Amino acid sequence: MKIKPLSRSALEWSGTVDGSGSGSGPRRTTRNRDPTLHPFERAREEQRALNAAKLGRVFAKPFVYSLEGHEDGVYCFSRSRKEISKVCSGSADGSLRIWNLASRKEVAACENAHASFLRGVSVTADGERVISAGDDRAVRIWDTTNGERLSEFLGNSAFSSVDCHWSDSVFATSGATVEIWDENRSDPIQRLEWGADSVTKVRFNPVEKDILASCGTDRGIGLYDLRLQTPVRKLVMAMRSNSVAWNPMESFNFTVANEDRYLYTYDMRKLSTATCVHMDHISAVMDVDYSPTGREFVSGSYDRTIRIYGVGKGHARDVYHTRRMQRIFTVCFSGDSDFILSGSDDADIRVWKAKSNAPMKPLLPKEREALNYSNKLVQRYSSVPRVRRVARHRHVPKYIVNAHKTFDIMKKSQQRKDDNVRRNTNPEKAKPRKSERKLHIVRELE
Repeated sequence: MKIKPLSRSALEWSGTVDGSGSGSGPRRTTRNRDPTLHPFERAREEQRALNAAKLGRVFAKPFVYSLEGHEDGVYCFSRSRKEISKVCSGSADGSLRIWNLASRKEVAACENAHASFLRGVSVTADGERVISAGDDRAVRIWDTTNGERLSEFLGNSAFSSVDCHWSDSVFATSGATVEIWDENRSDPIQRLEWGADSVTKVRFNPVEKDILASCGTDRGIGLYDLRLQTPVRKLVMAMRSNSVAWNPMESFNFTVANEDRYLYTYDMRKLSTATCVHMDHISAVMDVDYSPTGREFVSGSYDRTIRIYGVGKGHARDVYHTRRMQRIFTVCFSGDSDFILSGSDDADIRVWKAKSNAPMKPLLPKEREALNYSNKLVQRYSSVPRVRRVARHRHVPKYIVNAHKTFDIMKKSQQRKDDNVRRNTNPEKAKPRKSERKLHIVRELE
């Protein structure tokens, strides 16, 4: 008996229309895309978006693991600019530790890096050394591979932070003044000061590498240019700023974390108004750090929560908290922008996912396409009330809910008072209204 088998190529049904399988041609479709044949397509997609939003909340498990080893509160972080898995941390007991996020292990430990509080750490541009500064008026350079001390610099006063230049062997320290050091010289090569109060934080611009920003106890935010060897501009706010971070993709924009529970994003070309005011925290914001993509930043607050904001968004897209986590003093994005590190005064380093419902395992092509399709559906139908309610809902502790209610009552009360005053005041003598972006600015100095 003669048998004639059927033989078909897989490219005829899984490849492109031309059968090449190269991916350059249009994909073969299995259905007619004529919209007149699918009158209920939008209703089906809306229901799929609702289901995707619900599943996203079901699988939202942001906490990954913790790094244990410090014996006191963790107050500073710095990630390597060459290796995405290497992170350094400093503690209040003066210890310095270097971690590998991929192996979840400690690479090196310097138990007595400083005799007192370690205020700041920063990894150099080549990623081979880490610089630490503390209250013992010393700046020390360490090897990131074995934790061996390479050199030491002594200052005239205690240091509050340190940051390395993005390309040169230069670093900046803050304390009584802003000082610029060269790794090959024992004395600072520049001293930059504006006012008599101390400076709490200093950060180099990752794009315009000779510009740095600082914030101090005099409620001021200062901008400095190393080429001019002088301060350039200064902005005085109503309350003190605790930290500052530059956007790595937009060289003119930076964000400050303020004591008044808000974060403010400014354009350094126009400091008279903030480009965005970021809300939702109920207590002082202690630290802020940008994602390497420049599209998001994370903040840590005294209210024991971590919030993730989109650039230009006034409200956080996500909030992380645990029952045991205490006040957060430092936060940091990983080098691949997939994880967030937080350090609190309970001597624990916690690692979180930047997207709470993102899977940890490697995805197959079909799984990746399904995940992207679900995310796109939620984004497309985010204005639908039932989808928006599920996608935006976050469970937070009761004390945060009560604090938000109290702040809303106070804000509405102040608005009623202002309206009553204006209603009973001569319009010519009434003070002009100030927007939220200008309300907390006292003055600008040049």
